[in-house]
Parts: sequence; C-alpha cells; structure tokens
Amino acid sequence: MLNLVLFGPPGAGKGTQSQKLIDKYALVHLSTGDILRAEISNGTTLGLEAKKLMDQGLLVPDEVVIGMISNKLDANKDAKGFIFDGFPRTVAQAEALDNLLESKGASISGMIALQVDNEELEKRLLLRGKDSGRPDDQNPEIIKKRVEEYNDKTAPVANYYKGQGKLTGINGIGSIEDIFGNIVTVVDAY
Repeated sequence: MLNLVLFGPPGAGKGTQSQKLIDKYALVHLSTGDILRAEISNGTTLGLEAKKLMDQGLLVPDEVVIGMISNKLDANKDAKGFIFDGFPRTVAQAEALDNLLESKGASISGMIALQVDNEELEKRLLLRGKDSGRPDDQNPEIIKKRVEEYNDKTAPVANYYKGQGKLTGINGIGSIEDIFGNIVTVVDAY
C-alpha cells in the first residue's frame, strides 16, 4: 500500500500535484478539511462533536481528527493507498497517524516536501487570489503570516519523517509537468 504525505507551504502546489498523484496511482485523497465537512454533514458522532467545538471557535482535537481518518481508512479497505493532505500539521499528529496506520498494518511510505522560496510563494498566492477571489490569497500581510505560521508550526513535521528516513525534498519551482516527473521518480522508488 502506498501512503504519501504531500507537504509544503501555502502556494507550493500541493493541490495541483496531489490531484495528479491521485489520478496516476489511484490513491484515495484524505483531506482532513473534506473529511471534517463530510462527517458534520452526515451527522456522525465525531462530526457532531467537531461541529460543537467549531461553533465555539475551538480547534478540533487531534483524537477526533484521527478518529475520522480511521473511519475513512476503514471505509476504503481495498484502496491502493492514500495521500494525506493538510495532515499531519504537528509532530503529535504525525505520531498519532503512525500509531493509527500501524494498528491497521500499514505505514507512511514517504513524505514529499515541495520546496518553494517565500518570494515565489507570495507571487503565486497573489495570482491565485486574483483568480479564486479568496481574501487570504489577496493580502500580502496575511500571506506572510500564513507562511510564517507554516515555518514555525508545520515545518518541524518534516524533521519527524526525516528522522525515519522518509522525507524527500522536491524543487517546487518549474513547470507543473517537470515537478510531477520528479515526484513520480521518488514515488516509483517506494
């Protein structure tokens, strides 16, 4: 089973490359945001618990998110693998994900980190903001804050997987096809 964590700061191209990986390797896309919304709309116990917290402006605890991921893994037992999107964001979440996968006889195959400098990220996000209308992609100050937040809180997850020998950095600057070709070379080695 191929289980990938696609990693990188906002604007690195995760969404674009993630979809290409899903299409090529027939992976199940595990986006924690999508899972959360689905659990809430389906009125599941975990979804109702998450909604109650979100309505209070609180973050959904890791154990609730892990429970939702577990449900999604169980619902896709015949999958060739999964691509994790937006998770794990902290070392504690990475450890919890490893424990969950181990309990199901699986593991993370590797983490692919798209590496893009801050100047390029800002340029991409401002362009995306013009097309998408997303306000968080239109304000350079908010963009800087999002990238700082990523560097401070999320980037340490890469060191966690590096310690397991599962981290591969990919230059995230270039054509979409060239970047994808580099990712495929790494994935095929798994």
